[in-house]
Amino acid sequence: MAPRDLLLGSFHAALAAADPLKIVPRHLPPPPKGKTLVVGAGKAAAAMALAVEQNWPAEAPLDGLVITRYQHGLLTNRIAVIEAGHPVPDESGEQAAREILRRAKLLTPDDLLLVLVSGGGSALLALPAGDVSMADIKNITKQLLMSGAPIQEMNTVRKHLSAIQGGRLASACRANVQALVISDVTGDDPTHVASGPCAPDPTTYRDALEVLKCYEVKAPKAAAEHLARGARGEIAETPKPGSRIFKRVENRVVASAQASLQAAASFFIGHDIHPAILGDTVTGEAREVAKAYGALAREVKRHGAPWAPPVALISGGETTVTVRGSGRGGRNCEFLLALALDLDGAEGIHALACDTDGMDGTEDNAGAVLAPDTLARAGKKKLNAAKLLDNNDGHGFFNALDDLVVTGPTRTNVNDYRVVLVA
Repeated sequence: MAPRDLLLGSFHAALAAADPLKIVPRHLPPPPKGKTLVVGAGKAAAAMALAVEQNWPAEAPLDGLVITRYQHGLLTNRIAVIEAGHPVPDESGEQAAREILRRAKLLTPDDLLLVLVSGGGSALLALPAGDVSMADIKNITKQLLMSGAPIQEMNTVRKHLSAIQGGRLASACRANVQALVISDVTGDDPTHVASGPCAPDPTTYRDALEVLKCYEVKAPKAAAEHLARGARGEIAETPKPGSRIFKRVENRVVASAQASLQAAASFFIGHDIHPAILGDTVTGEAREVAKAYGALAREVKRHGAPWAPPVALISGGETTVTVRGSGRGGRNCEFLLALALDLDGAEGIHALACDTDGMDGTEDNAGAVLAPDTLARAGKKKLNAAKLLDNNDGHGFFNALDDLVVTGPTRTNVNDYRVVLVA
């Protein structure tokens, strides 16, 4: 099998391991004495809702509302699917989040709140708190996205500007709460997935202010005053670990990056290639991570250490990009473009980097593939790889070479998948 086909095959194996239609059914709780309200948010929300419908007893009361990204909806019968803005939230998500909170407050102790949580939910489940407006949330979100802040720090801010995130959804209802979580964050802590609507929040208003200061985010007046009031103790904090609220709440991670990496590893074993899983928690600037991977790939190629080729260096996690240029970036394309420059056409080394949600940043591609002749082909097209990297335009580079990976919406999300194949 050609290297490109091996790379793409391993990616599809990783995606299959995170398919909500296969994963969710075995984690569904039994129907309660009363009714079940299904709510949720994320890029996998529609597929998760469909999985619930297909496997819920027909005679058991069930309805609900989930929010997913535009063009990620599916046809459902008992659970409404609303599409909204991502990565920048919008009024559609705000309206749906308000309805979710309203309906959750009506549940009784005999009922069940079944919450379907996946990556992307932080933007989709946007319900501003207090005097904070949706315009304020949009403003801060855009600045944080450009700043290179890790998702955990972004969510620290979001939780403290929200009326529903940071455990507040769980605290708003009297019913038992079962949250099924498809994790797109390093460490798989439910508090960080979709800003943890049903999970304890260890962060504080003061932490949120520190994040804004660290990344030089200029918060609008109402948002800044809200956070400052919270830091002074004038507004109640998010529910913390140990709160009695969570005695009736379970957050269960049903899919993660590690499971997908293991599936990709099995794929390579089936093709007589040794898989080396480097971890599912890789973070940092994409171009700096690429240098480390380039060094490791050269060590394997030249010295057969720490593994003899053929070997597939596999990893997950979420790198970041500090946007300084005007290009159509995406962290996976940025990683690969930096890796291309670092490897400088080294023979026998191929790579793929893709986001499992099917979208690298704000673009319609999942990522791209890299081959030993990538820079040579780019040169024939008069593409200046270094200049394009400085402009954060990895998308433009790989698009010109017809090396983008386009899957369309995968309706799942377990973060990034990277593999460097050393022949």
